[in-house]
Amino acid sequence: MESQLALIEQSFNYRYSVWVRDALDELPDNFTITDPSISGHPIVFASRGFLKMSGYSKEEVIGKNGRAFQGPGTSRRSIIEIQEAIQEERTIQTILLNYRKDGTPIWMLFHMSPVFSKEDGRVIHFVAVQVPMSRKPRRSGSGPGRDEVCEDGCRSRDIVFGSCRREVCSDSVLELERLLAFESLFDSDNRDDEEPREASDQEKRRAAAAVNNILSLLTHYSELTGKLVCEKRCTLSGIGLLGASLIISLGRIKQSFVLTDPHLPEMPIVYASDAFLKLTGYARHEVLGCQCMFLSGVDTDPSTLSQVYAF
Repeated sequence: MESQLALIEQSFNYRYSVWVRDALDELPDNFTITDPSISGHPIVFASRGFLKMSGYSKEEVIGKNGRAFQGPGTSRRSIIEIQEAIQEERTIQTILLNYRKDGTPIWMLFHMSPVFSKEDGRVIHFVAVQVPMSRKPRRSGSGPGRDEVCEDGCRSRDIVFGSCRREVCSDSVLELERLLAFESLFDSDNRDDEEPREASDQEKRRAAAAVNNILSLLTHYSELTGKLVCEKRCTLSGIGLLGASLIISLGRIKQSFVLTDPHLPEMPIVYASDAFLKLTGYARHEVLGCQCMFLSGVDTDPSTLSQVYAF
């Protein structure tokens, strides 16, 4: 856990200046920032708004995957849409059901965008904004449980087989009440996880504006370190690119290893596992783009090196 927290610190400290967290905390929006290059694609920053909305503390959120806030009512379709957007490294807006710490469901307009390295075009982070939404208004109609009034002044729930409650025997009334109580368990109007209405244009604009504000801050504070980020992939040059989805999948492998690209000069490292970084003590940015030989030293056996690099 300590090694992952160190990677999370590096995720921000290498790319942005030390003031970036304070600047992001000043934003009123609910959002998280994740790093796909770290095993588990964890949250590396959570806004105050998100913490207040979810009921979790920062210590409970940082290092967690966004799946931790999903539950039994979360739509499988929404999850697949988000996974596809990560795989294709593109922006997505979708309606998502998450759960607060106390277990209560919360519907939101989920807007996620990738953050790219301007230097080599790799995905550095994903920014995810959550705009809370209200549920659909209750449906009107004359079905069971609706409080319509008949000509004799009785409510619809007091009507049994076309007759007012006072015109039928008490046994029939009690049976109907049991049926109505049973039906209410499955009445979607009484479900807290009922799908909300369509997102309004105002909510969509609010989510998009929040993402733009976050990206502007990240861009500004990356300029101060010279490790610029951008909203769109600015270049495809530099080290070989691995897609965010592949990087996330590789992160599930717990062994110490690196991947190199034989099609580039000197076969540079294009991926380094978390276990490798922990073993060697290097930061990810110190490894990517280097040849594996940089780990060699005065005691390294030359004959072994010749066998490894016999190409």
